[in-house]
Amino acid sequence: MANAVYEKLLKCKEAVRKVTDFEPDVALVLGSGLGGFAENIKIETEIPYSDIPGFPVSTVPGHAGKFIFGYLGDKKIVCMKGRIHFYEGYNISDVVLPARLMKMLGAKILFLTNAAGGLGEGFGAGDLMLITDHISIFAPNPLIGPNLDELGPRFPDMSNVYKKDLQDVIRAVAKENGIDLKEGVYCQCTGPSFESPAEIKMLAKLGVSAVGMSTVNEAIAANHMGMRICGVSCISNLAAGISGEPLSHEEVQEAADKAAPLFTKLVSESIKRFEV
Repeated sequence: MANAVYEKLLKCKEAVRKVTDFEPDVALVLGSGLGGFAENIKIETEIPYSDIPGFPVSTVPGHAGKFIFGYLGDKKIVCMKGRIHFYEGYNISDVVLPARLMKMLGAKILFLTNAAGGLGEGFGAGDLMLITDHISIFAPNPLIGPNLDELGPRFPDMSNVYKKDLQDVIRAVAKENGIDLKEGVYCQCTGPSFESPAEIKMLAKLGVSAVGMSTVNEAIAANHMGMRICGVSCISNLAAGISGEPLSHEEVQEAADKAAPLFTKLVSESIKRFEV
């Protein structure tokens, strides 16, 4: 009996291939409020998620919900303008379906971005943080269930998810452009509620520098498939209990708007320099 998750992936790939034969080098996922980056892409094709049968659709403000295929310099890129979150009520296999699909379409590198709450010392709203590692124990693992042998091994190694060579490129671009790039461990919680002050204190003791509601499950699925991964968080707010102020999604989008020019520079120049 064919695996339903894999069959769904193949049908999504077939639907995309009916529209375009574009084969990307790099896949980029744009986080909350960061969708404006897509304006820098020389667009070849756009495909709304709703045009792909069975594909999960973004329901969150700030997530447009479409694939953009095109060029950044000479790099062929597929960009997710809007991602899928576990808290929207989708099965975890649907949450990581887009990342898996982009790999099946040809992408070798996955650049993950997100809006996150900052825990790190000296972090402030609008900062950018290079993700050096992650903690995933608070969100469902997308590999639970029968292993998809067509995609990867049953027990994938997780000791080198965020590739050092890609990190070095991002650091170099930040230095050359005077961008104060923080670094740290990212933790995914399920959401949609923001974390409590007590939870933030716990995460800080675990060595977490930024916390959000996405990214790690995509990284696990992509790593399972052998993709090379890197990631940058936009620190949209100080996490609960640090600033003493209540948190809101509007605040996340405002901070992303503030960080947009530096974010765009960092991500676009890094992608252009990646060795595929």
